[in-house]
Amino acid sequence: MTTISTTPSGMSNSRPLIKTIAWVGLLASTLDILSACISAYLSKGIMPVIVLKYVASGLFGKEAFTGGPMMPVYGLLIHYTIAYSFTVFFFLIYPSLKFLSKNVVLTAILYGIFIYVVMDLIILPFTRAARGTFRIDKALLAAAILMVAIGLPLSIVARRFYYPKS
Repeated sequence: MTTISTTPSGMSNSRPLIKTIAWVGLLASTLDILSACISAYLSKGIMPVIVLKYVASGLFGKEAFTGGPMMPVYGLLIHYTIAYSFTVFFFLIYPSLKFLSKNVVLTAILYGIFIYVVMDLIILPFTRAARGTFRIDKALLAAAILMVAIGLPLSIVARRFYYPKS
């Protein structure tokens, strides 16, 4: 198991990085998909299975909506893969960007915006998922979900991991 030998402050830290990323990634990924499903249901009555099929449509296109019972499972796996990728990236950059440790809320806001921008401008254009027209209210809600569901847990846990005495 990989461990971090020192914190940015130079103090010894024997807690395993992989274990920390695994559980906070699970938490953040789950909070994010639950938030997306709740938001879709409350705003348009869209059932969670359709949200998961939409995620799967990024890889499978329109066939995700008619492709059988495994499509929501594929959607969930794709979602967790992407969310875990953002979790790993965050834990890799966190020690190098000292300003991130100063304020967990500001870090959560910045990372939520970062995830939204990367997903919307870089990742989604290369998928097969249908894209609607841009609406500022939807963008703000999506970014807010990312800030709270992913950014906040990651910033809290990373700060405690890398700076346990803070």
